[in-house]
Parts: sequence; C-alpha cells; structure tokens
Amino acid sequence: MTDDDWERRLAATWATLDEHEPAEFVALIEALAAELGPGSSVGAFERASSFDSTGQPDLAVPLYRAALAGELPGERRRRAVIQLASSLRNLGRPDESVALLTEELRAGSDHLDDAVAATLALALTDVGREREAVAIAVGALAPHLPRYQRSLANYARLLVEPTGTA
Repeated sequence: MTDDDWERRLAATWATLDEHEPAEFVALIEALAAELGPGSSVGAFERASSFDSTGQPDLAVPLYRAALAGELPGERRRRAVIQLASSLRNLGRPDESVALLTEELRAGSDHLDDAVAATLALALTDVGREREAVAIAVGALAPHLPRYQRSLANYARLLVEPTGTA
C-alpha cells in the first residue's frame, strides 16, 4: 500500500458519505484509519471528521485534540482546527471556538482563510459579538465580488473600529 493509494481510497470513501448510515460510514473510516496504526494523527483526524460529519461532535472533539497534539501534515492541521472549533461551537462552547479561530487567523494564510473566517463569524455571533462577526464575514466575502471590493472591505473595517459608524 502506498500513501497515494490510501489517500485515494479515503477520498473515495468520503465521496460516499451520503450513501451510508452514520454508524456504517464511521466504521468505514475507522477501518481505513486502523491501517495507519494506533498513534496516527492522520487516523485520529479522519476518525474525528467521520464523527463530526455524522452528527457526533462530542466524539469528534477528543480525536481532533489528539490529532493536533501529534504531527498532522499539510492542510489537515488547519482543517482540524476549523473542524474542532466548529464542533466546540455546536457543543455550546463558542468561547473556545472563538479563541482557537482567532489564533488560527494569525497563524498564517492559505486557501482555507475564508473557512476560518466564516466559522469564526458564526462563533462570534454565539458569544454576542455580532458586529464583529459581520465585519469578518463581509471582509472575507469582499475579495470574491466582481465589484465593490474596496468599498465593502472598508465598511467591514469600519464596523469594528472604535470610531466606526458604518
């Protein structure tokens, strides 16, 4: 088995998520993760993701934490942070979600920036910081618009500046 073969089989399994009952899908991912060995951060991440995707964030959280405690390669590390924060939010722990995602925004930039921002905006809403949530959401959306990028980016900034009256 090569890493590419395992990743291909993993992707094929994820593509069938909606074709399985939750327990069946979790078992499929569990079997693939088991191939990586008991201490695999990638295995823990994929197992967490399967629980998360089948409506079991309480089972996902400890696995995300285990995955992040180890060597989680590539974009899986950032995905784990986003997904952990989302699970925490869904479990009624939005303050933890906000803290994780705020730190993640400062950690670097990649193609998942908008996912970090969108998840943070949701968590901010849950902690009563709606104005900041709108600013983050509009700021993330602005670069994708065909027009008005500059204006909307400025309006987003003004929403959270102390003297902002946008």
